Amino acid sequence: MARQKGIIKFTGKMDGVSFYKSKDGYLARSSGGVDKERIKNDPAFQRTRENGAEFGRAGKAGRLLRTSVRPLLLKAADSRVASRMTREMVKVVKSDSTNDRGERTVTDGDVMLLKGFEFNKQGKLNATMYAPFTANIDRATGEATVNIPGFIPQNTFAAPTGASHMRLVAAASKVDFEEETFNLDTDESSEIAIGPQSESAITLTATVPATGDQPIFLLFGVEFLQEVNGTMYPLKNGAFNALALVEIDNTAVSPI
Repeated sequence: MARQKGIIKFTGKMDGVSFYKSKDGYLARSSGGVDKERIKNDPAFQRTRENGAEFGRAGKAGRLLRTSVRPLLLKAADSRVASRMTREMVKVVKSDSTNDRGERTVTDGDVMLLKGFEFNKQGKLNATMYAPFTANIDRATGEATVNIPGFIPQNTFAAPTGASHMRLVAAASKVDFEEETFNLDTDESSEIAIGPQSESAITLTATVPATGDQPIFLLFGVEFLQEVNGTMYPLKNGAFNALALVEIDNTAVSPI
């Protein structure tokens, strides 16, 4: 892959080279490749087909997880969150020690590998919040909680320029990757002024159905706001908002 330079930028094909525009600017690459039917049927491309099938499952699972928490992603996600999550989901698929290569799935893989995933690289939680918190999922009740001890906002959070207030958010999503369904619940704090005042401890709780053995994902994040004439406005479309996957429970309820 090459980057186009110069005043005039090309798109289209010329002498076996494809010119196109992407998020990284105007690029160029060689056209052609192996025939599609050969990849589908030639025994020499068996590994390619296996990798393709598993990559497809990873992409589908990542899309479902992102869809399940879309209300939060609308406020805190970078432009490459889809590709980054797919990359992590591929690792989950490859961790499946039950099925044969090419047949491995997210359901039989280790979704705990996703713990710590940051949805916004421009506003990572561990670079935004400088205070301890605890995250816990109670499988028996379906309750997912984030506990934040008392804090001083201006000392605890790295707020971007222009932010006057913030809000803490949490979400629990129980995802069935086989049936492609999910249950989502969210909780959030009130608006907190970013100042030198002492704030009391905060507990955020989101609850999903306790029945079933699907994995439960707990997300925690920070939204920055700007107050103008008594009205709160999102700051820069959430470009600096933080959101991370802080806990996962993939253990089914123990039989009685």
